[in-house]
Amino acid sequence: MRDSQAPLTPRRRRRRRALSLGIALLALALATAAVVAAASAKSGSESAKVKVGLITKDATNPFFVKMHQGANAAAKKYGADLKYAAGKSSSDNASQIAAIENMTTAGYKGILITVADGKAENGAITKARKAGVVVIALDSPTDPKNVTNALFATNNFNAGVLIGKYARAATRGKTVTIAMLDEHAGSSVGALRHNGFLKGFGIKSGNKQITCVGNGGGATAPSQTAMENCLQKNPNINVVYTINEPSAAGAWTALKNAGKSKAATTVVSVDGGCAGVRNVRAGVIDATSQQYPLKMASLGVAAIVRYAKTGKKPQGYTDTGVNLIAKTAVAGVSSKGLKYGLANCWG
Repeated sequence: MRDSQAPLTPRRRRRRRALSLGIALLALALATAAVVAAASAKSGSESAKVKVGLITKDATNPFFVKMHQGANAAAKKYGADLKYAAGKSSSDNASQIAAIENMTTAGYKGILITVADGKAENGAITKARKAGVVVIALDSPTDPKNVTNALFATNNFNAGVLIGKYARAATRGKTVTIAMLDEHAGSSVGALRHNGFLKGFGIKSGNKQITCVGNGGGATAPSQTAMENCLQKNPNINVVYTINEPSAAGAWTALKNAGKSKAATTVVSVDGGCAGVRNVRAGVIDATSQQYPLKMASLGVAAIVRYAKTGKKPQGYTDTGVNLIAKTAVAGVSSKGLKYGLANCWG
């Protein structure tokens, strides 16, 4: 038997060093292969994610901020890749059209959009659909509605009807002088709410009780200016319809500066954001129709992911709900109180 402690010959030492080097190189190769495989798997997983686009009218309105949050949460839940774009204002059609075109070129599976105009984005949406993109309108329908695959929204006409009924009941027996602050010409959601208010109040467009129709753009400062202009036309205005709660806040500033009291005016609106519901509590807004933007966006993302996995396209109209929130209920008009409004508000 050979002595294990006997010195190795130079030849055997060379063989041992070569064997050790070979083992080390093999280990390095295996480790490198594992890293490459992991990176490839990660890349494959990322590329396999369903690409979903969300386009809103602007990025600052609390309604659209909550919609963006809802879409982000749903994208994370379903493993989708969300891209967000927004106009510079509620009437910025050009930015929305550019976003639609960019998302289509980038191969997005579906686009969720709150259109700035009922018709201006139609051409870009039609091209996107021809390219295989599913397009879902959120909150604001296109004109005609079938330009998009589907609509997930509040029934904005009914939202207007609710506040119209409330304003009528709250002012029953009084001489009424009405101002209406709309969003902007061409706004589909604005037209629905405006006409719904008229229906609920029980009057038609052009009624002599409507002394002024202004354009506040759905924003606070322009709505204050629009309300000031209306008060110059007729200082006796005591009922104000507003397209949304930022508009209502601007209108109230103008009314207050003109010496109007909360008790002497009835201001109604639509949205149900937390700031708006707090203004209902404060008496600035008498009643608001609360809608649920997070739900719209969440359902929209889920529908696009489902389409990507099953090939089933969303279609038709999905009503995401609306409730009238009022500090003081009025007879004959169904409403929920401040507790419910604050528990379900957003922003």
